[in-house]
Amino acid sequence: MWNPLSFFKSSTDKLLSASDKQQLVQAIQAAEKTTSGEIRVFVESKTKNGDALATAREIFFKQKMNATQERNGVLVYVAVSEKKLAIYADQGIYDKVGVEFWYSQVQEMTAHFKTANYVQGMVQVIGALGEALTENFPFDRVSDTNELSDEIMTGK
Repeated sequence: MWNPLSFFKSSTDKLLSASDKQQLVQAIQAAEKTTSGEIRVFVESKTKNGDALATAREIFFKQKMNATQERNGVLVYVAVSEKKLAIYADQGIYDKVGVEFWYSQVQEMTAHFKTANYVQGMVQVIGALGEALTENFPFDRVSDTNELSDEIMTGK
């Protein structure tokens, strides 16, 4: 069973330690090295409305992740205390890999979370997202730039 309290690193509601954030940023940078795609991670205590996918969609658009040139941004969203997660992808990549891929990635992350391997679960999924993005949106040395920050976003 996912114990959200074990995911908290301090009594000041820090959801991820500096080391956890560094590990996630490194995973994002490694995943984006061979693709024009963009991956972001957002972790918070709970959703605004109880719906992880709706919250992920809201964050995706608020952070302008839909503004990538090839519409290939992906958001990994986790609401710790509610034990909810979602992956929200822009139309360019969503259509190319199919709904089964997205479902399998949520299942992969959920399996890791059930064994309290939260960061490892996100790292694993980031790697798989990077592979899918690379297959469909390979890196072009001439025109590709890092369109979105790799920093981990956290909410309340």
